[in-house]
Amino acid sequence: MSETVLAIAGLTRTYQSAEKSLEVLRGVDLTVSAGEIVGLVGPSGSGKSSLLHAAGLLEHPTSGSVAIGGRDCGMLNDRDRTRVRLETIGFVYQFHHLLPELSALENVVLPAMIAGERRREASDRARRLLTELGLAERLQHQPAQLSGGEQQRVAVARALINRPRLLLADEPTGNLDPATSESVFRNIRDLVHATGVAALIATHNLEMIRHMDRVVTLRDGRLAPA
Repeated sequence: MSETVLAIAGLTRTYQSAEKSLEVLRGVDLTVSAGEIVGLVGPSGSGKSSLLHAAGLLEHPTSGSVAIGGRDCGMLNDRDRTRVRLETIGFVYQFHHLLPELSALENVVLPAMIAGERRREASDRARRLLTELGLAERLQHQPAQLSGGEQQRVAVARALINRPRLLLADEPTGNLDPATSESVFRNIRDLVHATGVAALIATHNLEMIRHMDRVVTLRDGRLAPA
């Protein structure tokens, strides 16, 4: 049996305002195993982003636990949470957020250097990742010189450069046309299965959902099989 990389138990998230409280997550339980791609679907406003933010240690849940690689992250201080994110989690968003002044290669190398890796080793691995994603001829191009699909592939490579155990993606193909979307997701799927990373992907793309290993639906703050 594959190792459980992400384990969420009893997760709740309530947002407070001066006038009222909004309960977005109401006791979510979820596990994602190494090499598994789990699709997360649900209506807009159902809390998918809140769940991803909690899983990625970007927000503190109101209650419940988040464990990554068997380590309960609930009591970690901000510095340790940042270190876990840098070393263990890769993020891909709907908007690629590439640094416009850097080349594709430099955008991918940067997180590895921030993590303390030497530039040569980081560059070699970034080249391999970008080549696997079909960008061998685009390494020195800046984001403005790349198509939307190419930019998102660079974002995928950047998310994987530090060899994360967990990949979190929020509508990673939301801004792409259907053909490009399918191609980018195929790249993500192949790399996830090849590297053994655990992946949780929020999406509205029905075609993409068909190719997930498992799909769960978030509705009224709770998860259920799709």
